[in-house]
Amino acid sequence: MRRRRLVVLGIAAVTAAGLVSGCGDREPTPVPGAATSSTAAAPHPDQAAGVAIPRGRVEHILGTLEYRADELMRTTNIPGMAVAVVYDGEVVFQKGFGVRDVDGKQSVDPETVFQLASLSKPVAATVVARQVEAGVVGWDTPVREPEPSFGLSDPYVSDHVTVGDLFAHRSGLPEHAGDKLEDLGFDRNQILGRLRMLPLAPFRDSYGYTNFGLTAAAIAVADAAKQRWSALSEESIYRPLGMNSTSSRYADFLAVGDRAAGHVLVDGQYRRADPGRQPDAQSPAGGVSSSVSDMARWMTMVLADGSYDGKQLVAPDALLPAVSPQAVSSPPSAPDARTGDYGFGFNVGTSAAGRVVLSHSGAFDQGAATAVTMIPSADVGIVTLTNAAPIGVPETLNAEFADLVQFGEVRQDWWDLYSDAFEQLNAPVGELVGAAPPPAPAPAGPLEGYAGSYGNDYFGPATVSVEGDALLLTMGPRNVPMPLRHRDGDTFVFSPVGESANPGSISQARFDGDRLWLEFYDSEGFGTFVR
Repeated sequence: MRRRRLVVLGIAAVTAAGLVSGCGDREPTPVPGAATSSTAAAPHPDQAAGVAIPRGRVEHILGTLEYRADELMRTTNIPGMAVAVVYDGEVVFQKGFGVRDVDGKQSVDPETVFQLASLSKPVAATVVARQVEAGVVGWDTPVREPEPSFGLSDPYVSDHVTVGDLFAHRSGLPEHAGDKLEDLGFDRNQILGRLRMLPLAPFRDSYGYTNFGLTAAAIAVADAAKQRWSALSEESIYRPLGMNSTSSRYADFLAVGDRAAGHVLVDGQYRRADPGRQPDAQSPAGGVSSSVSDMARWMTMVLADGSYDGKQLVAPDALLPAVSPQAVSSPPSAPDARTGDYGFGFNVGTSAAGRVVLSHSGAFDQGAATAVTMIPSADVGIVTLTNAAPIGVPETLNAEFADLVQFGEVRQDWWDLYSDAFEQLNAPVGELVGAAPPPAPAPAGPLEGYAGSYGNDYFGPATVSVEGDALLLTMGPRNVPMPLRHRDGDTFVFSPVGESANPGSISQARFDGDRLWLEFYDSEGFGTFVR
């Protein structure tokens, strides 16, 4: 799993630097010194951009954006996509492309509801910002104040880690802590309780992207507000903004008629994922569902420094920390390279034009890929939602749009960059991937000798049973079944399942007396189970 983590950081760095979309289109480069669409007052030096944006640029490129969205749909064959653009406080573009479901063929429109996946994180940050404004919590509130039962493996960190630390992924928790537990059917409380077992990197001096670390902070904020997270989100952000199709509950997503089903690529064709992704356990980090119409309202509020429709919904001083660099998510690779930073739920970076860019992507292997990109100095933002497993489409479209806004032309081959990155991200994992079977494998022992229940404090029991002439491994509260295939001697292999397991991944299952080692589950040293 190490390679997968490094690629995640690589994508985050590109996104944080404002390089958040994809391939080319053309508009003449503006004359240097042309008037911009920003206010006439001279900006403060640390707000001045290096490249001016002529008046009318955004409106001029909307046709190019629509053409490029159509082109990406044709060349990738993803089922559906929806796009919205906000500029100067107005929704200037919103359109659906393709179909909600390859079986039903209903068209996507701006009101079609998609799962946001990790695009939920910046939305959650604005929910917390409202509670900061109300005095319920601060970004610097220790999580243990509203949630005394919360703990990590280091007592000092347990006492001092704050809401902001967990939203900035700087607690020291390892990358994607708890995700494999969710795949096995553990509920939120069980997962959060097991975070205290995980090793920690240096507190506030490391970056480890986690769904359940952020979730722990959000749930603590909800407890401080004496509400469930889903209700707090609705009351704080969704309802005041008129985001009537947005929810933090999976059941609400399923109840919507105009919703986009997730799709995965099978034998070169997109097929509906069955079952779909149920993310309630990590709702604040990945469980929001919304339409581009609703997300345009949210972008309008963020770009207006917390204001919407003439009312201040989120206080600027509560929102500013969320959209400010709080942790280095990707250190520069060279002295002249830009750094990837993370705020509280937002990627925060600087583009090649010298403009701050706020962004985030989201992805479910079971059929969701999303991205948002905002350039506050240009008062412009784009959100792209798709219902296919991630291959880089929304990031490409957003990055191309950002280039067009800032330069009048696309300056990178964003599709090649993002598709290559996601190809690495989605690559199968396991030491035996691509390895030829041994030419003369040693025989296995009697299958009954391997059977039994093998205990593990973190993952719980792993049960091995004899099913006909083969072994079956089952794990987790949902008794997730994974057939074992003989490899060599006491070593078997299996295909891990769940959101954390890329298609084609192979894991070893090695028996050694009363011990069973499972390669896929050993990323944090918890791969050994004892009978």
